[in-house]
Amino acid sequence: MKRIITASLVAALALTSVQAASNSELATKLSELETQLTEVKKDLKRQHSKINEVKSHDSGDNIKWGADLRTAYDNLNYDMANGDSHGKDSLYSLRLWLNMAYAPDQHNVFKGQLSMNKAFGASFDNPQYRPFDAFDWTSNEALTDNSLKVRQAYWLYLGDKAFGADMPWTFSLGRRPSTNGFLASLSQDDPAQSPLGHLINLEFDGLSSKLDLSRVTGVQGMSIKLCMGYGSTNAAPLIGSPTPNADVEDNGLEDITLAGLIFEPYNNGQYIVKATAYQSYDLPEAKFDSTGNMTGFEQVGDMQGAGLSVMIDGLGDSDFLFDTKVFGSFAWTKSDPAATKTMLGQMDGSSETGTSYWFGAYLPVTDGENNYGKVGLEYNHGSQYWRPFTYAEDTMVGSKIAARGDAWEANYTYQINEALSMQLRYVNIDYDYAGSNGFFGSTTGNAMSIDDIKANAAWGQGYLAANPTADPETDPTAAQAYGAIGMAANTIEKSSDFRMYLRYRF
Repeated sequence: MKRIITASLVAALALTSVQAASNSELATKLSELETQLTEVKKDLKRQHSKINEVKSHDSGDNIKWGADLRTAYDNLNYDMANGDSHGKDSLYSLRLWLNMAYAPDQHNVFKGQLSMNKAFGASFDNPQYRPFDAFDWTSNEALTDNSLKVRQAYWLYLGDKAFGADMPWTFSLGRRPSTNGFLASLSQDDPAQSPLGHLINLEFDGLSSKLDLSRVTGVQGMSIKLCMGYGSTNAAPLIGSPTPNADVEDNGLEDITLAGLIFEPYNNGQYIVKATAYQSYDLPEAKFDSTGNMTGFEQVGDMQGAGLSVMIDGLGDSDFLFDTKVFGSFAWTKSDPAATKTMLGQMDGSSETGTSYWFGAYLPVTDGENNYGKVGLEYNHGSQYWRPFTYAEDTMVGSKIAARGDAWEANYTYQINEALSMQLRYVNIDYDYAGSNGFFGSTTGNAMSIDDIKANAAWGQGYLAANPTADPETDPTAAQAYGAIGMAANTIEKSSDFRMYLRYRF
């Protein structure tokens, strides 16, 4: 028994000695690991610091890209003043915008947009082959030129204090974002860009500068913005001219210029008020030969205009009213013909004033818990001599805002997921006067009553029916009769565009 106890004590002492030795070694190992961990932490901190430097550098040194791809189906119809109808029941199109942005610091920003907008299977770049210029079988495989459409490209400076006062300011120069302006952007499901869409909606090159007056006046959102630019530059190409890049004086054309002010008297995000006034110079009209072929342009005079637009973004606290938008806008234009020229069909060279009003509402589709898109309703009316710069408005039948008559629109837009949306849109235009989508002179821009055009055509048909052998070469009345009939055949009385699209944006 003593032997067993003795052996147990010896074993216990031996184990204790081993454990003590092991604890000492473990402590040493732990100390070494702690030292190594401290060094690893220091290395990780240095690496994180370096990574942050790289990220900071890359974020300011790389252009950020975004894609906007819209595939659309349009059904078009035109009712002419002579009773004929034209149209296309299935026009498919593909529009691509590649958006660019780059901000090297807090004051300087570059923005750009590359654009492609094409009909399915079509190029339209060989007009001499019409009507068979629409083949698009080798556009990206065949050797062509080095052209690329740049829809926007401009530099924006963001300043803190203008003239030493507490007035943030901006200055921008380049190919400006001058389409899809305030109110016009709603039906396009886009954020509003620079101009007021009631008067200006076309691509433009120039400058803008904005003063934020809200801090010095205490009025929310008050600001004033100057915009200036060129609509056409009259300079000869470098190759083939003895005086490259000089003014071309022998064709009588001048640079087309425009300057305007945009004033926001109040904007708190819910109640938005914007006003604009502009002056444009040396505006064009198309010239035609005796066979009706266009031969160039002539300049016929100046134009000025102004407008006031108001939108309420949210009518109440409920989900429905909170997401409801309503707006109203009134605009005015006035022609100023040059000496010996006429504008808008006034053959005595007089100045004419035109007006337009525009109302709309955008309503959410909701059951109180889920959002199922939004419905938009718009109506606008233009008088006989109404003439805005809305050539880039996005309908396939022309600008509805330019209508000298009545235009209605209904649209439904649904956001399918974060990147994909769809829209159904119907636009109907009933013209009271001709020339809504023309230029500024008395040919394409004439503002003759549709009723008068139809009456003249009826007279012409009656005259030719009563005088079947009348020769327009020798009979002036017969020439007038043929001209009246031809004018009715080429004047649109009504038009409509039904569109359905799918759009990817990210």
